[in-house]
Amino acid sequence: MTSRDSAASEITPDVLLRAYACGIFPMAESADDPTLFWVEPELRGVIPLDGFRIASRLARTVRSDTFTVTVDTAFKAVIAGCAAPQPGRDDTWINKRIRDLYIGLHVAGHSHSVEVWQDDNLVGGLYGVNLGRAFFGESMFHTARDASKVALVHLVARLIAGGFELLDTQYVTEHLKTFGALEIPRRRYRALLDRAISGAPAEFGRLDMAQPVKGAEALAIIEAHR
Repeated sequence: MTSRDSAASEITPDVLLRAYACGIFPMAESADDPTLFWVEPELRGVIPLDGFRIASRLARTVRSDTFTVTVDTAFKAVIAGCAAPQPGRDDTWINKRIRDLYIGLHVAGHSHSVEVWQDDNLVGGLYGVNLGRAFFGESMFHTARDASKVALVHLVARLIAGGFELLDTQYVTEHLKTFGALEIPRRRYRALLDRAISGAPAEFGRLDMAQPVKGAEALAIIEAHR
């Protein structure tokens, strides 16, 4: 289900958070389209945190710390990376309004990035929104093999450590299925969401945010949660 708003409509970070609490999120047709539309999929993508799957080859890469993984050190650069064309994807839905809104959420402490570095170069990452005990994954990118996958592994470890209950991926792709992503009906999703945004909030910063978390620690947190 979609609902289009005009380019002049006032969508603020606070309005955006209220939308997430209702199970809807904004998108644009393209990076050059100034208008946004609200989306509430009939089938919602989620990754159960206790069912997160990691291929053995990826686990070796994570454990080797080939990449350095940080959090909230380059939020704007991560959004720019997600908005940039990539092989097989010439355009994205991330326009200037989207960037400005999520940067506003980041300043307010409700949007976070995971950055993946190699030789001091940003080679991958992801960003999303946290609300209560729910995290809404927005987009990811990579310019080096496995960089976005490593970002996702570190994100899941952080969510588990922080007491999150729901990891929303919005949609399910073949890529996300390899990690255990599945589609659930809107009604079931809303029940999970209502539970996740009520009561005490999770702590995105429960794991150290000032220093990179080692891959072995991230894997151990995920394994212990199964």
